[in-house]
Amino acid sequence: MLPYRRSQRVGDLLRREVSDIILTRVKDPRIGFITVTDVELSDDLKVARVYVSVLNSDQIEHTLKVLRRATGFIRHELAMSVDLRRIPALEFFGDRSIEYGSKIDGILRQIKEEES
Repeated sequence: MLPYRRSQRVGDLLRREVSDIILTRVKDPRIGFITVTDVELSDDLKVARVYVSVLNSDQIEHTLKVLRRATGFIRHELAMSVDLRRIPALEFFGDRSIEYGSKIDGILRQIKEEES
């Protein structure tokens, strides 16, 4: 088993905090139902890749554009709520793993129905 590195611990903390900030403090009606699925930090903790999932997968690019514009605000709010020497630069990416998982589940159900 690999050791649990500091970047992973800080990434978990940032995932919770960024999710809270987006849901409660970002007041943009263009952002729909959004879930922060993961935050991957570089080993030097300078860059955080934030992966988000959106309920309506057609809106992912639009939502990412809005989040990228709000990056400064989100970093400022992180600085107020997290005790880190430096707040990492945030990069937002779409996470289609939930959509992919649903597709796989549908295929498996179809195979099961065909076998019955």
